[in-house]
Amino acid sequence: MKVKKEIVTGILVVAILAAGFTLFYNYGMSGERNRLARRIAELGNPGGPPETVEGLREAISLYEKQIEQHVKDAAQTGVYWKILATRLQDRGLHNEALKALEQAVYYSPQDPSLLYLTGISAARVAKGFLDFRGGAAGSSESYYALAEDAYRKAIAVDDRYVKPMYALGVLYVFELGRPADAIPVMERYLDLTSNDVEGMALLAHAYALTSQYEFALNLYDRILSITKDKDKRAAVEENRRQVMDSYYG
Repeated sequence: MKVKKEIVTGILVVAILAAGFTLFYNYGMSGERNRLARRIAELGNPGGPPETVEGLREAISLYEKQIEQHVKDAAQTGVYWKILATRLQDRGLHNEALKALEQAVYYSPQDPSLLYLTGISAARVAKGFLDFRGGAAGSSESYYALAEDAYRKAIAVDDRYVKPMYALGVLYVFELGRPADAIPVMERYLDLTSNDVEGMALLAHAYALTSQYEFALNLYDRILSITKDKDKRAAVEENRRQVMDSYYG
Protein backbone atom coordinates (compact mmCIF):
# COMPACT_ATOMS: atom_id res chain seq x y z
CA MET A 1 0.00 0.00 0.00
CA LYS A 2 2.84 2.35 0.82
CA VAL A 3 4.48 1.72 -2.56
CA LYS A 4 1.17 2.28 -4.31
CA LYS A 5 0.66 5.53 -2.41
CA GLU A 6 4.15 6.71 -3.40
CA ILE A 7 3.43 5.87 -7.05
CA VAL A 8 0.19 7.85 -6.97
CA THR A 9 1.95 10.76 -5.28
CA GLY A 10 4.69 10.64 -7.92
CA ILE A 11 2.14 10.71 -10.71
CA LEU A 12 0.42 13.74 -9.17
CA VAL A 13 3.72 15.57 -8.83
CA VAL A 14 4.59 14.90 -12.47
CA ALA A 15 1.13 16.03 -13.56
CA ILE A 16 1.41 19.24 -11.55
CA LEU A 17 4.88 19.94 -12.94
CA ALA A 18 3.66 19.29 -16.49
CA ALA A 19 0.72 21.60 -16.03
CA GLY A 20 2.96 24.24 -14.55
CA PHE A 21 5.39 23.92 -17.44
CA THR A 22 2.54 24.22 -19.95
CA LEU A 23 1.23 27.35 -18.28
CA PHE A 24 4.72 28.78 -18.12
CA TYR A 25 5.37 28.03 -21.76
CA ASN A 26 2.05 29.37 -23.03
CA TYR A 27 1.91 32.46 -20.91
CA GLY A 28 5.34 33.12 -19.48
CA MET A 29 7.19 32.76 -22.79
CA SER A 30 4.81 34.89 -24.85
CA GLY A 31 5.83 38.55 -24.99
CA GLU A 32 2.37 39.63 -26.05
CA ARG A 33 0.69 37.79 -23.21
CA ASN A 34 3.21 39.18 -20.74
CA ARG A 35 2.38 42.68 -21.90
CA LEU A 36 -1.31 41.95 -21.65
CA ALA A 37 -0.84 40.62 -18.12
CA ARG A 38 1.12 43.71 -17.12
CA ARG A 39 -1.52 45.93 -18.65
CA ILE A 40 -4.28 44.09 -16.81
CA ALA A 41 -2.30 44.48 -13.62
CA GLU A 42 -2.03 48.24 -14.22
CA LEU A 43 -5.77 48.50 -14.72
CA GLY A 44 -6.57 46.51 -11.60
CA ASN A 45 -6.35 47.41 -7.94
CA PRO A 46 -2.98 48.56 -6.57
CA GLY A 47 -0.72 45.69 -5.70
CA GLY A 48 -1.79 43.28 -8.45
CA PRO A 49 -4.37 42.35 -11.07
CA PRO A 50 -8.05 41.85 -10.25
CA GLU A 51 -8.55 38.71 -8.19
CA THR A 52 -11.97 37.73 -9.52
CA VAL A 53 -13.13 36.56 -12.93
CA GLU A 54 -15.47 39.53 -13.20
CA GLY A 55 -12.66 41.89 -12.28
CA LEU A 56 -10.47 40.45 -15.00
CA ARG A 57 -13.29 40.72 -17.52
CA GLU A 58 -13.80 44.38 -16.67
CA ALA A 59 -10.07 45.06 -16.99
CA ILE A 60 -9.90 43.35 -20.39
CA SER A 61 -13.00 45.21 -21.57
CA LEU A 62 -11.48 48.51 -20.54
CA TYR A 63 -8.24 47.60 -22.31
CA GLU A 64 -10.11 46.73 -25.51
CA LYS A 65 -11.97 50.06 -25.39
CA GLN A 66 -8.66 51.89 -25.07
CA ILE A 67 -7.29 49.98 -28.07
CA GLU A 68 -10.38 50.83 -30.12
CA GLN A 69 -10.06 54.49 -29.21
CA HIS A 70 -6.39 54.43 -30.19
CA VAL A 71 -7.33 52.94 -33.58
CA LYS A 72 -9.95 55.67 -34.13
CA ASP A 73 -7.50 58.39 -33.10
CA ALA A 74 -4.83 57.02 -35.44
CA ALA A 75 -7.25 56.89 -38.37
CA GLN A 76 -8.37 60.47 -37.75
CA THR A 77 -4.77 61.63 -37.42
CA GLY A 78 -4.02 60.12 -40.83
CA VAL A 79 -6.98 62.01 -42.33
CA TYR A 80 -5.72 65.30 -40.89
CA TRP A 81 -2.23 64.74 -42.36
CA LYS A 82 -3.81 64.06 -45.75
CA ILE A 83 -5.86 67.26 -45.59
CA LEU A 84 -2.77 69.24 -44.61
CA ALA A 85 -0.77 67.71 -47.48
CA THR A 86 -3.38 68.58 -50.10
CA ARG A 87 -3.63 72.17 -48.86
CA LEU A 88 0.15 72.52 -48.97
CA GLN A 89 0.13 71.15 -52.52
CA ASP A 90 -2.57 73.63 -53.52
CA ARG A 91 -0.18 76.39 -52.44
CA GLY A 92 2.76 74.86 -54.29
CA LEU A 93 4.58 73.95 -51.07
CA HIS A 94 5.63 70.51 -52.21
CA ASN A 95 8.60 70.02 -49.88
CA GLU A 96 6.32 70.61 -46.91
CA ALA A 97 3.60 68.51 -48.53
CA LEU A 98 6.01 65.57 -48.74
CA LYS A 99 6.62 65.79 -44.99
CA ALA A 100 2.88 65.69 -44.33
CA LEU A 101 2.40 62.86 -46.82
CA GLU A 102 5.08 60.80 -45.10
CA GLN A 103 3.02 61.00 -41.91
CA ALA A 104 -0.24 60.27 -43.75
CA VAL A 105 1.25 57.23 -45.50
CA TYR A 106 2.50 55.98 -42.12
CA TYR A 107 -1.12 55.74 -40.97
CA SER A 108 -2.58 54.55 -44.32
CA PRO A 109 0.15 52.83 -46.37
CA GLN A 110 -2.40 51.19 -48.69
CA ASP A 111 -4.26 54.37 -49.63
CA PRO A 112 -3.61 54.75 -53.39
CA SER A 113 -4.59 58.43 -53.40
CA LEU A 114 -1.89 59.19 -50.82
CA LEU A 115 0.67 57.35 -52.94
CA TYR A 116 -0.43 59.31 -56.01
CA LEU A 117 -0.16 62.62 -54.14
CA THR A 118 3.29 61.61 -52.93
CA GLY A 119 4.34 61.04 -56.53
CA ILE A 120 3.04 64.45 -57.58
CA SER A 121 4.96 66.33 -54.90
CA ALA A 122 8.12 64.25 -55.31
CA ALA A 123 8.16 64.93 -59.07
CA ARG A 124 7.65 68.66 -58.50
CA VAL A 125 10.45 68.79 -55.93
CA ALA A 126 12.74 66.84 -58.26
CA LYS A 127 12.07 69.17 -61.17
CA GLY A 128 12.98 72.27 -59.19
CA PHE A 129 15.61 70.70 -56.96
CA LEU A 130 18.65 72.75 -55.94
CA ASP A 131 21.38 71.07 -53.89
CA PHE A 132 21.92 73.68 -51.17
CA ARG A 133 23.34 71.13 -48.71
CA GLY A 134 25.73 69.16 -50.86
CA GLY A 135 23.72 65.96 -50.97
CA ALA A 136 22.43 66.08 -47.40
CA ALA A 137 18.90 66.83 -48.58
CA GLY A 138 18.82 64.15 -51.26
CA SER A 139 19.04 64.71 -55.00
CA SER A 140 16.87 65.31 -58.02
CA GLU A 141 17.32 61.65 -58.97
CA SER A 142 16.21 60.44 -55.54
CA TYR A 143 13.01 62.49 -55.70
CA TYR A 144 12.28 61.22 -59.22
CA ALA A 145 12.82 57.68 -57.92
CA LEU A 146 10.39 58.40 -55.09
CA ALA A 147 7.82 59.71 -57.56
CA GLU A 148 8.13 56.63 -59.77
CA ASP A 149 7.90 54.30 -56.80
CA ALA A 150 4.85 56.10 -55.40
CA TYR A 151 2.99 56.03 -58.73
CA ARG A 152 3.76 52.37 -59.32
CA LYS A 153 2.64 51.41 -55.82
CA ALA A 154 -0.59 53.39 -56.22
CA ILE A 155 -1.31 51.41 -59.39
CA ALA A 156 -0.39 48.15 -57.66
CA VAL A 157 -2.93 48.87 -54.92
CA ASP A 158 -5.65 49.87 -57.42
CA ASP A 159 -5.01 48.73 -60.99
CA ARG A 160 -7.92 50.83 -62.29
CA TYR A 161 -6.70 54.09 -60.77
CA VAL A 162 -5.89 56.13 -63.89
CA LYS A 163 -4.42 59.29 -62.34
CA PRO A 164 -1.09 57.72 -61.31
CA MET A 165 -0.95 55.94 -64.69
CA TYR A 166 -1.07 59.20 -66.60
CA ALA A 167 1.34 60.88 -64.16
CA LEU A 168 3.76 57.96 -64.51
CA GLY A 169 3.54 58.20 -68.29
CA VAL A 170 4.41 61.91 -68.13
CA LEU A 171 7.29 61.14 -65.77
CA TYR A 172 8.73 58.51 -68.10
CA VAL A 173 8.36 60.55 -71.29
CA PHE A 174 9.26 64.07 -70.22
CA GLU A 175 11.33 63.77 -67.03
CA LEU A 176 13.18 60.45 -67.09
CA GLY A 177 13.66 60.03 -70.84
CA ARG A 178 12.24 56.50 -70.79
CA PRO A 179 9.41 56.57 -73.35
CA ALA A 180 9.52 52.79 -73.86
CA ASP A 181 8.52 52.35 -70.19
CA ALA A 182 5.61 54.74 -70.69
CA ILE A 183 4.03 52.71 -73.50
CA PRO A 184 2.55 49.78 -71.50
CA VAL A 185 1.40 52.16 -68.78
CA MET A 186 -0.37 54.44 -71.24
CA GLU A 187 -1.85 51.55 -73.21
CA ARG A 188 -3.43 50.35 -69.98
CA TYR A 189 -4.55 53.92 -69.27
CA LEU A 190 -6.36 54.11 -72.62
CA ASP A 191 -7.94 50.70 -72.03
CA LEU A 192 -9.65 52.32 -69.05
CA THR A 193 -10.30 55.84 -70.38
CA SER A 194 -10.99 55.05 -74.06
CA ASN A 195 -11.10 58.39 -75.92
CA ASP A 196 -9.04 60.54 -73.58
CA VAL A 197 -7.28 62.94 -75.95
CA GLU A 198 -4.46 63.86 -73.56
CA GLY A 199 -3.66 60.22 -72.92
CA MET A 200 -3.66 59.43 -76.64
CA ALA A 201 -1.35 62.37 -77.37
CA LEU A 202 1.07 61.23 -74.67
CA LEU A 203 1.10 57.66 -75.94
CA ALA A 204 1.54 58.86 -79.54
CA HIS A 205 4.54 60.90 -78.42
CA ALA A 206 6.02 57.84 -76.68
CA TYR A 207 5.51 55.81 -79.85
CA ALA A 208 7.22 58.49 -81.94
CA LEU A 209 10.20 58.68 -79.57
CA THR A 210 10.66 54.92 -79.86
CA SER A 211 10.38 55.02 -83.69
CA GLN A 212 7.00 53.29 -83.73
CA TYR A 213 5.77 55.82 -86.27
CA GLU A 214 2.74 53.95 -87.61
CA PHE A 215 1.27 53.57 -84.15
CA ALA A 216 1.91 57.26 -83.49
CA LEU A 217 0.25 58.33 -86.75
CA ASN A 218 -2.77 56.15 -86.09
CA LEU A 219 -3.24 57.76 -82.70
CA TYR A 220 -2.84 61.28 -84.08
CA ASP A 221 -5.48 60.51 -86.73
CA ARG A 222 -7.77 59.19 -84.03
CA ILE A 223 -7.34 62.37 -81.97
CA LEU A 224 -8.14 64.52 -85.01
CA SER A 225 -11.33 62.54 -85.56
CA ILE A 226 -12.44 63.21 -81.98
CA THR A 227 -11.42 66.68 -80.85
CA LYS A 228 -12.89 69.93 -82.14
CA ASP A 229 -10.61 72.09 -80.00
CA LYS A 230 -8.65 74.31 -82.40
CA ASP A 231 -5.53 74.58 -80.23
CA LYS A 232 -5.35 70.83 -79.65
CA ARG A 233 -5.92 70.11 -83.32
CA ALA A 234 -3.15 72.52 -84.30
CA ALA A 235 -0.70 70.89 -81.86
CA VAL A 236 -1.62 67.38 -83.02
CA GLU A 237 -1.31 68.33 -86.69
CA GLU A 238 2.16 69.76 -86.04
CA ASN A 239 3.23 66.63 -84.16
CA ARG A 240 1.80 64.47 -86.93
CA ARG A 241 3.75 66.41 -89.54
CA GLN A 242 6.99 65.88 -87.59
CA VAL A 243 6.33 62.16 -87.30
CA MET A 244 5.59 61.97 -91.04
CA ASP A 245 8.92 63.67 -91.75
CA SER A 246 10.75 61.19 -89.53
CA TYR A 247 8.86 58.21 -90.95
CA TYR A 248 9.35 59.02 -94.62
CA GLY A 249 12.72 60.73 -94.23
